[in-house]
Amino acid sequence: METVDVDRTDAAYRAWLKEAVRKVQADANRSADTHLLRFPLPEAWGIDLYLKDESTHPTGSLKHRLARSLFLYGLCNGWIRPGKPVIEASSGSTAVSEAYFAALVGVPFIAVMAKSTSQAKIDLIEFHGGSCHLVDDPCEVYEVSMRLAAETGGHYMDQFTYAERATDWRGNNNIAESIFAQLRREPHPEPAWIVATAGTGGTSATIARYVHYQQFDTRICVADPENSVFFDGWLRHDPQATSERGSRIEGIGRQRMEPSFVPGAIDRMMKVPDAASIAAMRVLENVLGKKAGASSGTGLWSALKIVAQMRAAGEHGSVVTLICDPGDRYLDKYYSDEWLAAQGLDIAPCRAELEAFLADGSWPAR
Repeated sequence: METVDVDRTDAAYRAWLKEAVRKVQADANRSADTHLLRFPLPEAWGIDLYLKDESTHPTGSLKHRLARSLFLYGLCNGWIRPGKPVIEASSGSTAVSEAYFAALVGVPFIAVMAKSTSQAKIDLIEFHGGSCHLVDDPCEVYEVSMRLAAETGGHYMDQFTYAERATDWRGNNNIAESIFAQLRREPHPEPAWIVATAGTGGTSATIARYVHYQQFDTRICVADPENSVFFDGWLRHDPQATSERGSRIEGIGRQRMEPSFVPGAIDRMMKVPDAASIAAMRVLENVLGKKAGASSGTGLWSALKIVAQMRAAGEHGSVVTLICDPGDRYLDKYYSDEWLAAQGLDIAPCRAELEAFLADGSWPAR
């Protein structure tokens, strides 16, 4: 039988691929690590709270890490090709970061997003050279993204499937490795809890896997907003859980259990009312002088509740949560009292709870 030998090597493509990978890796090499900020708590409590400030990435959010990993994954798998568009289903921040990397390697980018996405995010995607395809129902983003990829011959990046596998959770400067390195000289270098929020679920999966791999005792809590199914799906062990309404907290919460959400890796989940997320976001600004998005407020509310529970139990240690993106993307939304009124959201009671806790250590029982 004659040997069959098929060689698909294209010299021009291989040269383009090498240069594209170099550019993405060079971007990481140019970027300093993000800061780990200390949230002030009374020293007598013996508990330290830190916020990993992912808003300092070049594209302004936690999703910069994910987009870099997804582009390297897509490039090295041969999925991203010269001249062909990358398409992504996104609630905004991932698309901003992917538009940046698409421009870096020289391919078109199309973001498929709900019409409710903040205008500031749409403007940033277009600033980085991407285009936006807006849909009425957030549940449509998956199907529309696949259709556009088929029609254009492009690549559907599919962050909701590949987020948990594109990142090397064993190390290689992932967010978990960075957190533990920055805590090394702190009073409690191995945190009792790390609190994450979930959009794809990739961040919580990366942190949880790293903790287990390194044999740390740190526990992982995922804070979930209203109208998201992650909490219910995790509680009922139901991978098919769905929700009829989408999350009001941009960047986190989903209407289906996403493939990148790994429920078995995490220890605890906490359902957070939207009013509490926005109240915590505004308290964060008062305490640190820094505007952050409402997803950061979701994590901060849960982290402070855990601090309160540790204090009540007489426990000492540290807790870490994340600043996911900057608040200037939401000035006409979460920072707008008119928007809150239109949504029927009263954040005053939740804000009062937080301020009372920070003042005297008491967390009202609900």
